[in-house]
Amino acid sequence: MQKPFNFHSRRAFLKNAGLGCGSLALTGLLGEQGLLSAAAATPNKQSAQTQGPHFAPKAKSIIWLFMPGSPSQMDTFDYKPELQKRNGMKLEGADPKTGFFTTSGKVLKSPFAFKQHGQSGAWVSEIFPHMAQHVDDQAFIYSCFSQSNNHTPAMLEMNSGMFLQGRPCMGSWLNYGLGSENKNLPGFVVLHGAMPRGGKPIWSPGFLPKVYQPTSIDGQKPIADLARLKGMTDGQQRAQLDILKEMNRKHQELRPHEADLAARLESFELAYRMQTAAPEAMDLTKETELTHKAYGTDQKETQLVAKQCITARRLIERGVRFVQLYAGTNGGGGGVADVPWDGHNDIGANHRIAAKSVDQPIGALLADLKARGMLDETLVVWGGEFGRTSDAQGSLGRDHNPHAFTMWMAGGGIKGGVQYGASDEFGYKAIENRVSVNDLHATILQLMGIDHKRLTYRFNGRDYRLTDVAGEVIDALLA
Repeated sequence: MQKPFNFHSRRAFLKNAGLGCGSLALTGLLGEQGLLSAAAATPNKQSAQTQGPHFAPKAKSIIWLFMPGSPSQMDTFDYKPELQKRNGMKLEGADPKTGFFTTSGKVLKSPFAFKQHGQSGAWVSEIFPHMAQHVDDQAFIYSCFSQSNNHTPAMLEMNSGMFLQGRPCMGSWLNYGLGSENKNLPGFVVLHGAMPRGGKPIWSPGFLPKVYQPTSIDGQKPIADLARLKGMTDGQQRAQLDILKEMNRKHQELRPHEADLAARLESFELAYRMQTAAPEAMDLTKETELTHKAYGTDQKETQLVAKQCITARRLIERGVRFVQLYAGTNGGGGGVADVPWDGHNDIGANHRIAAKSVDQPIGALLADLKARGMLDETLVVWGGEFGRTSDAQGSLGRDHNPHAFTMWMAGGGIKGGVQYGASDEFGYKAIENRVSVNDLHATILQLMGIDHKRLTYRFNGRDYRLTDVAGEVIDALLA
């Protein structure tokens, strides 16, 4: 029978020491060549240390209102009279392969009436009567464009600047750069109903330490694995965590290059601190009946997004840095739950349902933030992952279009009433002051007090940043 290995024998000591010296030498050589990731090169610096702003921020927090499936720019905020005049005519320059499917090449007019609103005179579709009341606080960007015509890659790009998996999303970058103002709540929270197309990778921390990943919350369900076990006291749980922390610390000392271990340890501590803070932050019964009615929690069509918007405001009030809200419906109107704005079959029916679900809650959110004096320090961002075609898919639908789409921002250092950039006369392509996703990210970081060129993380021998090697701040949007 083979004798058990003696870990304390002289032979074992010499073997382990020799292998250790070789590993140290290899690590040193790789470090000198810059071939180690930051996690491996500095294993003891994986705690949630933040970098801090580079200059005085204009915004302290962000609420990103993500519209999965992508609203049509010509049917929401980018009014195009030529569409109405030339309905059914051939669209010159149209590529039937612009979208994900094949389009007709014939102009499709908007089924919605437009009116100008506010002192700025911004055009808004009839499907947004509540948002239309806030145009003088909003800056509209009509010339956005992206790289992919498919939902998942486009969502990845909108969040991380790249349409491939593995890059950190903006929320994780901000969490890494600034952290949370409340140690009992996470710095980055995702609110969703149906899981958006692409799933959790679209809000992944990528190669950043996992301590910067978001806490994702499905609707108004309790946060998973947060509640204390029945019968366990706070003192017992604290003692249990202390023992676990000590055991894991010893485990980590033997495995210093496990990049995610420190994040795992921190997640236990954050969950412990959140047990009181998170339920209180998400307890919407604390809100008045007037607030609930203003947001629309009493209506079936608006209930989900209304609760999400109130929760987002409550989280921001309590020091959460970044809340990303994926607005969903129960499907219908040509769309499906994970991409509710995806109006391939009938843009009119689809957008009426999708707009109904978000218009009142978002209008109430803007009014509420302003009334509470929070809008000046809270940046609100609205938009989808790309736009939609000016020519028809079938007879009444619109296909995906990465060449032009509209987004808007409000609050947090934004100059209200601005109308920036332009698409062509049909809304088919961005042609004036074109805005890439990198430009959007650079501008958002600027408002948060971050120079997008200086927020970097070393991974595999290269200093990465959210905007990669591109991105220009859009100064015309800044107050």
